[in-house]
Amino acid sequence: MDFDQILAKCGDFHRYQFMILALFGFINIIVSMHYFTQTVISFVPDHWCYHEKLVNMTYKEIAEIYTNPNITNPSCTRLDDIIGHNVTVSNKTCEKWIYNYDFGYRSMNTELNWVCDSAYKARVGQSLFFIGSVVGTLFYGLLSDKIGRVPALILSNFCGFAGDFSTIFTKSVATFTLCRFISGLAADTNFYLMYIIVLEYIRPSMRTLGLNMAVGLFYCMGLVVTPWLAVWAGHWKIYLACTSLPILLVTLYYFVVQESAQWLVTRNDIDGAIKRLKRVAKFNGCRVTQAEFDEFRRHCQITREMQGGDDKKHATLLDMFRTPRMRKNTLILFFKSMVITLCYDAVSRNVEGMGISPFVMFSLSALAVLPSSILLVLLQDRIGRKGMASGSLLVGGLFTAAAGIAIAYQQHNHNAILLACLTIAARFGVAISYESGSQYATELIPTCVRGQGVAAVHVAGFAASFLAPYILWLGTFFKAAPSIILGVLFFAGSFVCLLLPETLNRTLPTTIEEGEVFGKGERMFDFPCLKHHDDDDDDDDSELEKYKRKHSLIDAKQQVESGQYNKRKQSLIDADREEQALKDAKH
Repeated sequence: MDFDQILAKCGDFHRYQFMILALFGFINIIVSMHYFTQTVISFVPDHWCYHEKLVNMTYKEIAEIYTNPNITNPSCTRLDDIIGHNVTVSNKTCEKWIYNYDFGYRSMNTELNWVCDSAYKARVGQSLFFIGSVVGTLFYGLLSDKIGRVPALILSNFCGFAGDFSTIFTKSVATFTLCRFISGLAADTNFYLMYIIVLEYIRPSMRTLGLNMAVGLFYCMGLVVTPWLAVWAGHWKIYLACTSLPILLVTLYYFVVQESAQWLVTRNDIDGAIKRLKRVAKFNGCRVTQAEFDEFRRHCQITREMQGGDDKKHATLLDMFRTPRMRKNTLILFFKSMVITLCYDAVSRNVEGMGISPFVMFSLSALAVLPSSILLVLLQDRIGRKGMASGSLLVGGLFTAAAGIAIAYQQHNHNAILLACLTIAARFGVAISYESGSQYATELIPTCVRGQGVAAVHVAGFAASFLAPYILWLGTFFKAAPSIILGVLFFAGSFVCLLLPETLNRTLPTTIEEGEVFGKGERMFDFPCLKHHDDDDDDDDSELEKYKRKHSLIDAKQQVESGQYNKRKQSLIDADREEQALKDAKH
């Protein structure tokens, strides 16, 4: 009896699964706020260099004065004198500004005057956030495979709280960048560790529905609410307090979320795995006999002996590169993550300078997340993981290219509504790619290195996201350049996804050996939606199924042999008793 079979008896889509999906939803809300905190606290409204004659003017009048052709940069040009609409430009550096606060919200950049020549200071903090995310993802990924998913999840979220809350008290670039680095340590482990836990405890056929709807509904909710929470708070420090304090509630997960039983099995802690499964069964109200748990224990022991027994060292991230097929799949996952994260970050953060309030633009683009999740639920279990990953990258590339070309042809007269629609469409394509890619990578990486493997995949994505501001910067020379570059990356990612094996309705690999044979013999354009029902039998003959079946047959053989031995032994005892009874009868 393997893990999926014993989990089905304990309940694989019951009360416990509904509870962890709800807790995963809460994680999605706080993660959405945490990840885009830097964007919200750095919003820069329309601003002009301060002059005493501008104080009593309306913002419209100030804007008209700065339309003077002698003023090349209205936001950063200091004026010597103002007579009507005639102005004299000063050579001095601007030291004070007049801000047209959007919805009355005072951001960190406006309070500390990190604009114009000082605008780089906020960008340095953003860079340190990404550096922290690379370090944290690697560290907590390794830690999750050492001490468990739940403790690593709690520690990473606590880092996010510490970084965001301490940012409130920063006033210099040095302390600000340090706080953003600490905050970055939590991204993206504060999300994907809970994602792994839910994936491993839920029925395979319900993973797409449960995971993607939780992400779509709650992550979308968090993104839509985030800018308006800032507007309600009115000040960036109050906003940070409101978004960071709820993170502390994740510490309570230690008491309600069970450690990954599959991970415990890979650590040879079968007793610990059975202990967690019993708790799940009790919570779900399912009755599982001790004999069934013993059968699962016997399966785990036989599988371990076939793989080298207790003397075999635990698998590490490097083991994913030792065999050819695992190495190829891992490198493809790395490249796919780099493409998706880079494009997702570039599209999501590009909400300013479009003629619409960044608060409104942020919320509108966030609305694309829920429809993308619904589309995933409807199509992913029909098309398959490979088809959805490749297709969504292709669609994302088309949307991104279309948005860029439209912007290129509207260099001077921007149509705000058109730009908003195209940006939302681009966000829709990227969101589909991001969500489908997360599930695909988690299912494809073997359980024994899932924490480290998924961490490494996310690190590759965050490393690539460093290029996002530079790609966008190329637009100052040629408006269509960012779109062309991102489009080419999307199309390249779409192609390499076709080289990965399908995971839909397949028993997922738990060891490196199983990961090497998983999907062996599968062709590039093998999609579940294109197969006939007559081909279902062929699917059962995949290399991993043969590998699993071999272990099951050995397990069954030992049970049969053990049963035949006991039966023979009992028959000999009964024969001796009958013989002794005949002797007694003769006497």
